[in-house]
Amino acid sequence: MALTRRALLGGAAASLTLVQSGCARRPSQPDFEGGWVGVSVERGHRVRELAKSGALPAPAVRRRAAVLVVGGGIAGLAAARELALSGIDDVQLLELEERSGGNSRGHAMGGMACPLGAHYLPLPGPEAHEVAELLETLGLSQQRAGRTVYDERHLCHSPQERLFHEGRWVEGLLPPAPDGSRTQAQYRRFAALLREASAEAAFSMPTHRSGWSAAHAALDAVSFAHWLQVQGLDDPLLGWYLDYCCRDDYGAGPEVVSAWAGLHYFASRHGFQAPGEAEGEREAVLTWPEGNAWLAERLARPLGERLHAGRTVLSVEEGRHGVEVLAWNEAQQQAEAWSAGRVVMATPLFVAARLLRRGEPALTEAARRQRHAPWLVANLQLDEPLVERPGSVPPAWDSVRQGGDPRALGYVDAMHQSTRPHPGPTVLSAYWALPQAQRAALLDEDWRVWAARVIADLAAVHPDLPYKVKRADLMRYGHAMSIPVPGLRGSAALRALGEARGRVRFAHADLSGYSVFEEAYTWGVQVARRLAGRRH
Repeated sequence: MALTRRALLGGAAASLTLVQSGCARRPSQPDFEGGWVGVSVERGHRVRELAKSGALPAPAVRRRAAVLVVGGGIAGLAAARELALSGIDDVQLLELEERSGGNSRGHAMGGMACPLGAHYLPLPGPEAHEVAELLETLGLSQQRAGRTVYDERHLCHSPQERLFHEGRWVEGLLPPAPDGSRTQAQYRRFAALLREASAEAAFSMPTHRSGWSAAHAALDAVSFAHWLQVQGLDDPLLGWYLDYCCRDDYGAGPEVVSAWAGLHYFASRHGFQAPGEAEGEREAVLTWPEGNAWLAERLARPLGERLHAGRTVLSVEEGRHGVEVLAWNEAQQQAEAWSAGRVVMATPLFVAARLLRRGEPALTEAARRQRHAPWLVANLQLDEPLVERPGSVPPAWDSVRQGGDPRALGYVDAMHQSTRPHPGPTVLSAYWALPQAQRAALLDEDWRVWAARVIADLAAVHPDLPYKVKRADLMRYGHAMSIPVPGLRGSAALRALGEARGRVRFAHADLSGYSVFEEAYTWGVQVARRLAGRRH
């Protein structure tokens, strides 16, 4: 007898009932392998300790470059690529880890690619023309009759998002609200206030193209939570959703981020669609099994041997005739001295502040103001598909649980973009944004402790998951992203660093006060074009 989709769903429902009732045969306890992957915590801490002691090793070799890029995240890769495209051949890049990509690195488990960080890219708006140019160069988009058309193979397949709400999966991430309810009324009020704020102060991505007005400054001066309170927006479901959005993009909730940041999340991209209002076009995103590592790898590939991985930069000193950089070669276990005419510091600003031997007041001030969110990305390799609850929205690319561990942000399915005709083994990438107070625990506790926490949270909606995990590979970021706290985005220090004209330039998403691909890539391209004497 042929197995139909209806029969398959019926079997899944029966299996779920058995699992929930405890009748299904289970092993005595989950059994899987795993560990920490992706970064070397020791290398970053070596820079910190040397900065404190001031003791630097003598170089064993000396090398030269016209332009030296420090840091191989998206901004550094973008700067090096753009410099090479501008005809500056002697461009060299030093990267701390064995693989470049920063927050956009990728991984693989059981032959399946999966992300270690950022996992999607929204289609760029009109202000992000550098990103649009990149996508066209990579063959992801093309112009047809004056319109930009994207390669559908790289657009997120449907269903895109689902939320576990009141015992079942529902479409989208905004909790549903009955017609005429107080929740629906507050959804509509927030949408109206967002439109009013957008009319008074422009919001764009990259943010510097919005300009900076008194209206921006007023929003930047207070927390998003304070702004919501003043507006009378106190509905629990709206509050949960806005908290989720802030933690997802900024690593901290409305009580920590500025009102500018809370509104920018929606106004610079997709707005806020309240239920019952006119349906707008759903935001499309580009995604890949390995996440934004797909983009990072294509930025790095043309650099070839000019990309030097496993180089821990220890100091950067600007002089009258050039810049001296000291780096530790992790493979050779020896110091290298680099001399360059120009240096692009494509590192987080607090790292740049430790590396620069001569204090830069604006850099010191910016680093003092910034706070960074710790993150955990747990990739769980499953040897068979999960049983789905009957009557719910089917498996989506992005799945979020409402009411779970407050640190959890849901998971993405690495095989969602696959065209296989039936479910099978996959990798689920679970994302957690941690309070800053838990950074030490993230770095010190055993990986099994964190894996157990992630699995326990997911087991509340997938009871069979713990017994299908074959391996758990975890990536930890002690300082994953800059949190846009009140007063940061409008600070004179960030503006001064973005406009630096000396031999040392800065290119990092930290200059925008928060961390997304569009900001990092644009800063890298702009700095490179300035150095090459090209207009933006």
